[in-house]
Amino acid sequence: MFYLRLVITALRSLDTHFLRSLLATLGVLIGVGSVVACMSIIEGATNKVLDSFSALGSNVLYVTPAAARVEGRRVGAAQSLRIKDIHYLMRELPDDIQAVCGEAISSDLVKHFRKSDSFTIIATSDDYFRINEFKAQLGKVITKRVAEDETARVAVLGSKVAEKLFGGMDPVGQTIKIRGSSYRVIGVMEKRGNVGLGVNADDTVYIPLKSGLKRYFNRKWLNWLTVQLVDPDNIEEVQNKVTAALRRAHHIRIGQQDDFKIYTQEEILRQVNDISIIFKIVFYSIAGISLVVGGIGIMNIMLVSVTERTRDIGVRMAVGARRGDILVQFLVESLIISLVGGALGLLLGVMFADLLDKVFQGMFMTQITFNVVLTALITISVVGMLSGIYPAFKASRLDPVEALRYE
Repeated sequence: MFYLRLVITALRSLDTHFLRSLLATLGVLIGVGSVVACMSIIEGATNKVLDSFSALGSNVLYVTPAAARVEGRRVGAAQSLRIKDIHYLMRELPDDIQAVCGEAISSDLVKHFRKSDSFTIIATSDDYFRINEFKAQLGKVITKRVAEDETARVAVLGSKVAEKLFGGMDPVGQTIKIRGSSYRVIGVMEKRGNVGLGVNADDTVYIPLKSGLKRYFNRKWLNWLTVQLVDPDNIEEVQNKVTAALRRAHHIRIGQQDDFKIYTQEEILRQVNDISIIFKIVFYSIAGISLVVGGIGIMNIMLVSVTERTRDIGVRMAVGARRGDILVQFLVESLIISLVGGALGLLLGVMFADLLDKVFQGMFMTQITFNVVLTALITISVVGMLSGIYPAFKASRLDPVEALRYE
């Protein structure tokens, strides 16, 4: 009953100066809303990337070019991976490797009559679709014969590409233009989301590997290789074999550094987690500024309240209230302001995260988890308590005689 009376007294006090209390609550509301929105974006983005890699299974290796350096400074990626590396790996490790696909990636404007938009362009082979277990919804995917044909000008569209360029029409057999060249659409892929190294398959146009390198990219090097293993239990052993095979293929001598890097799924997931932690620190720091401002607002309101209610505090002490009772009363008032603002801020953050999902239509995903809600509530409770400690301590240390004489 004692604490219930404290809460009722605190609510009456806050209601007496409703507008002032509302402004203090508004600062907390904005701070918590910012924290929840930032946390939902980070959680959603991280989980989306992790899910895309987890869906590939643990029997995949990724080979990327090493960093190119000039006089010790990094100047981009080395142009070290070629189509011949794919054939070499399959020839040297037939018992360990199930499939290898190479990918060259860029982004460009894709047109169909008056409709156009910018999409990811990937030149790849039939093994890409097999490794990623990626199937055509309409038509067919790139076959081995088409992938090795240097004159082939065909394309397979991601689901969103087909929707944006063709609407409800069947794109198969139609023509699109990429950088002035015409490509005949042979298929539309099923909806998939992220595939592999952060590529959104739904916003991608796939073209054959050899003709893509020759006619579109005008180069011979690849952005990365994806290697599917026969037995995932021997992934470390096969990784060493792939490293040795590529060193031989690239004529790298003993003591020289590799011009490529090989990553397992576990290593990539670890890097994604490390990057997400960095982003969390940055986002939380920015959002935390709003919470600090909200906390300062609460402290300011409580200090004004202590000054205005000095005589009331003296009367309560004179009739038997202890210093601890005064301290708890002002802490409760501070906590109520922060919790009300926190609850409204949590609601605002959830609404904002949902709005982002609808506005950007799957470009990135927000996710409200139990940890997000719990972290927000704990944080605002701590802010409320810390903001109210000094005003509550000041109120509890007032001299009853001096407080009664205060005008």
